[in-house]
Amino acid sequence: MTSSTRSSERGGLYFEEFEVGAVMRHKLTRTVTQMDNMLFSNMTLNPQPLHIDAHFCATETEWGKPLMNSLFTLGLMIGISVNDLTNGTTIANLGMTDVRFPHPLFENDSIHCTTEIIEKRESRSRPDAGIVTLLHRAYNQDDTLVAECHRQAFMLKRPQQG
Repeated sequence: MTSSTRSSERGGLYFEEFEVGAVMRHKLTRTVTQMDNMLFSNMTLNPQPLHIDAHFCATETEWGKPLMNSLFTLGLMIGISVNDLTNGTTIANLGMTDVRFPHPLFENDSIHCTTEIIEKRESRSRPDAGIVTLLHRAYNQDDTLVAECHRQAFMLKRPQQG
């Protein structure tokens, strides 16, 4: 999975370019902010004070400060992988399983991510596509695992020349 093997003009890999067992450390990183937490929680109508109420967190939780909304963390982890893996070559996401958040992500933490290619198989119904299972992992600035999930992506095969 090197940039020299990529054939998609948008940067994503075609089905044939995924190598089972390969692990990619994604180039993009991101510091998460209070604004991220507030906007995401409000856009998704999630009034959980664990995410949006600093006083509540300081006085009534074991953490003492707001936790990042876990669905924001999940979306960010997968989003960070797009440029390196699936930009312009994904037909659809088929599902996400085994989602875990083993350690909280807090405001002002910096996130970096990896993806391991777990398996792949050709589509039984579409000769121009295949299914790739990815294991995404997100870490904070101390390299503590904060999120992971298995994701099945329906991927285009490389277009036939001619």
